[in-house]
Amino acid sequence: MANQHTALPAPRAEILTRLGEDVVYDVAVVGGGSTGLGIALDAAMRGLKVVLLESHDFAKGTSSRSTKLVHGGVRYLGQGNVSLVREALHERRTLLHSAPHIAQPLAFVVPAYRWWEKPFYGVGLKLYDQLAGDAGLGKTEVLGRQDTLGLIPAARTQGLRGGVRYWDGQFNDARLAIAIARTAAQQGALLVNYCRAEALMYEGGRIVGLIATDTRSGTSYRVRSACVINATGVWVDALREKDAQQESAAAFKPLVAPSQGVHLVVDRSFLQGDTALMVPKTSDGRVLFAVPWLGKVILGTTDTPRQDLSREPQAFKQEVDFILGEAGNYLHRAPTRADVRSIWVGLRPLVKHQDDQDTKTLSREHTVAISRSGLVTVTGGKWTTYRVMAEDVLAACQEARLIAALPACRTQQARMVGAPLAQAAVTSLSLPPGLHSYGAEQALVQSLPGAATWICPGLSEAMVRFALRYEYALTVEDVLARRSRLLFLDAQQAAAAASQVAALVHQELGQDAGESEFLELCVHFSQIP
Repeated sequence: MANQHTALPAPRAEILTRLGEDVVYDVAVVGGGSTGLGIALDAAMRGLKVVLLESHDFAKGTSSRSTKLVHGGVRYLGQGNVSLVREALHERRTLLHSAPHIAQPLAFVVPAYRWWEKPFYGVGLKLYDQLAGDAGLGKTEVLGRQDTLGLIPAARTQGLRGGVRYWDGQFNDARLAIAIARTAAQQGALLVNYCRAEALMYEGGRIVGLIATDTRSGTSYRVRSACVINATGVWVDALREKDAQQESAAAFKPLVAPSQGVHLVVDRSFLQGDTALMVPKTSDGRVLFAVPWLGKVILGTTDTPRQDLSREPQAFKQEVDFILGEAGNYLHRAPTRADVRSIWVGLRPLVKHQDDQDTKTLSREHTVAISRSGLVTVTGGKWTTYRVMAEDVLAACQEARLIAALPACRTQQARMVGAPLAQAAVTSLSLPPGLHSYGAEQALVQSLPGAATWICPGLSEAMVRFALRYEYALTVEDVLARRSRLLFLDAQQAAAAASQVAALVHQELGQDAGESEFLELCVHFSQIP
């Protein structure tokens, strides 16, 4: 797929004008996270007329709050889920190929402090290599003590016997989401953020579209479509329940058991180097990561059940205690609450096959369900497998005759907007953010006003203008949380940059930038329970 800089999203006014046209779409996707965007891209590349509606910003929810890993799922080997691991490992290679400016290989070290850990994890991770086959990213190696410290200089030295190095992938999740959205638009899809699906439309008991509201203006739209796909992640049950009320609300059963993952961000000095640290089994059986990312280190994650579905969930004190305590067991210098630059929480849509509230046992595989009225729902899965999830959804739609016979899926060879046309050297994601994350569009960014004016390290005025003109950004939060990742890296620094970004939003778009709301969000990302 060519990366043509001229194929840029239209201004929002034009997007809304298109949404108001009397058109019957082949597919209407509700949800602008990884799954929904993947479906829109796949469908558009097969020639379908596609519209996607997102109630907030693209990747506002779970899809911007991952551990930033493109992985096969080492932990699933212990559960015996070999097929899931093999599929994810092959999708890992596909994702890295599709956007090398946004996703790259990353080395991990599993430190060994007990005599059995090196042989045990060495065997398991070499099996991981074998499952990857020619999709592997690097060879697993069993390391001695000095080699381990050479890769993880900040590891706790007391009792260290060595370690095992293996390879997985890392990415900038929110920027990949925007790249997928722009690539889908390049293929003819209409994507609208800040447009909420209010209700489903029916004729003869079958869904024929939906009613949507532009949350910025309050204008409502009737969107007709032969097929409506509910891809709202952890929030899928809300639309499913509305659909169930057409028959019997009493028969409705939730599909998702939400799980909360907490991530703490600390300075690079706590880890040092460009290699991640992974502990497969902490004191309570959970996995712990310390991952270098954009000049900082991500510590996490947790896996805690919760019942509510807040858009901005708060970490629990015991989760922060767990992450800091376990990190202190493996790092030479134990991080404290005072060292945390930002904290974020993501809600994972775990498929609820049973009444088991232990989310560590629930499935991360995806599920596709179609109601009697024709509502297609997809949930579960993970970022790494977003592409095959989309492929499976469209196959289910075709089997249910909600869409016509389709040509073969083409996304396996797709290259996202901004991907270099030739394989070129890329800058590691462990380094601070910069122009490298724009790939082949760096020159376009640099051509905009303010290329030499830096709001803060890694963010120029030109980058903000690029986000507002070409990347669907409408608010300060869109720019500083997801186009730039400053909020996720350092909440106080993001708050300091807000007024300059707000001025550019007003200059470019002539509208309220949501600065006060963003400053409240910065406080939320700074509060360490």
